[in-house]
Amino acid sequence: MIPKIKTIKHLSYKNSICFVTDNKLTGLETEKSISKHLEFLKKQIELEQTMIELHDFPLFYYVAIIFESKNVNVDFEKARILGSQLKQRHRTQKIESLEVVNLTENQALTLPFVEGLMLSSYTFSKYFKDSEKKNGSLKEILIAESGIKKSEIEELQIQSEAVFLARDLGNEPYSTLNTVKFAEEITKTAAESGFKIEILGKKQIESLQMGGLLGVNRGSEYPPFFAVLEWKPEHAVNEKPIVLVGKGIVYDSGGYSLKPTSSMDTMKSDMCGAADVLAIFSIAAQLKLPINLIGLIPSTDNAVSAASYRPGDIIKMHNGLFVEVLNTDAEGRLILADALSYAQKFQPELVLDFATLTGSAVAALGEHGTVAMGKVDKNIFEMICESGEKVHERIVEFPLWDEYAKLIKSEIADLKNIGGSEAGAITAAKFLERFTNYPWIHFDIAGSSFIKSDNEYKTKGATGVGVRLMVEFLKRRINIKK
Repeated sequence: MIPKIKTIKHLSYKNSICFVTDNKLTGLETEKSISKHLEFLKKQIELEQTMIELHDFPLFYYVAIIFESKNVNVDFEKARILGSQLKQRHRTQKIESLEVVNLTENQALTLPFVEGLMLSSYTFSKYFKDSEKKNGSLKEILIAESGIKKSEIEELQIQSEAVFLARDLGNEPYSTLNTVKFAEEITKTAAESGFKIEILGKKQIESLQMGGLLGVNRGSEYPPFFAVLEWKPEHAVNEKPIVLVGKGIVYDSGGYSLKPTSSMDTMKSDMCGAADVLAIFSIAAQLKLPINLIGLIPSTDNAVSAASYRPGDIIKMHNGLFVEVLNTDAEGRLILADALSYAQKFQPELVLDFATLTGSAVAALGEHGTVAMGKVDKNIFEMICESGEKVHERIVEFPLWDEYAKLIKSEIADLKNIGGSEAGAITAAKFLERFTNYPWIHFDIAGSSFIKSDNEYKTKGATGVGVRLMVEFLKRRINIKK
């Protein structure tokens, strides 16, 4: 169940209420239901409590304390985290409608607070016999006395629902989301959101000589597909498109370079990059963002059979380069490389790819950040990093120095698909770089896209990381060009 966000002029006092205030308890002295508890609240603040619960049965009142800093991005994240702290309470107390009022002088904190509450309400419960109980009861979030524009509410609703879509796809098991089903989901989302879609099947992929995608697919019982998404509104601010590429491995066994079981059980999520791209297009089309976008999703699973590609094989890629395969578990870069090569036909302004690519990125940053590198003007990378800071999907730039290219040189082909034991995230990007001739950034979301336990509003499993980041970046890009 996805809660609906609405605005109301004034508190009704007919539903449970969350009062957002500061450590001075601003605004609470006039709230009759709360003012009698001021001394208790002050003692809780001394104990550094930030979410305080009061009972006025059958209603519950919550007081959310924001200790503001001088950093607006830090305060936005504090607000999101506070919102997420209501998660267990509204579920346990079976609250269907929750009213929220921001009593602080900083009304800009309202939307991040509601965003945290919204995103933390996500559950993936469809495979429980009694899924309704697992879903939670929260149906609506009512924002009172805020002055927030209707368009801002609409944007937050659409964006949150798209993040839920990306999470759903990343959490869906391979048994119900093979390439055939995934193509159907993409087609369905395009029809509902309003962007164009073309699904290229195996014969078309063969005609395009996409040896990477075809090679990885050789062991599968399901055909590959290559999806081309397009959002091109009449008044786009850019003539040349921004191209988004998403890795769509619906399940990764590792192939003949077989993964251990402990590493394989989450590999249904190896298409989180593709899910991000789909979610971003859904938002762009529904909000009618005036920006020209192309999306490319190469998709297959990486299975083991007598027909599978093997270590030692040589594959001819879409751009004509020959690749020596030394590890069949380094399959994501092979399908991405074909897509990046194909992107050249659009003469793009910028290409951004999203992929759960390397364990090296996980080792470097864990779940708290995304590794990125590429070749763009400094101001573009800075804009993306600033976007990440605002939505708390933070980016760490890794170097793409020429010296790393030596690690993927092959003695019998143009290059090999894996480097040594060091700098794995970088050598993967150096491999991808060979298939680009345009401004490009690679995002390795292996650590941040799927987590083992709830982390505030980032719920266990697929997180949808990258979606909010890109929407913020695209909005900044639009404003610069207007």
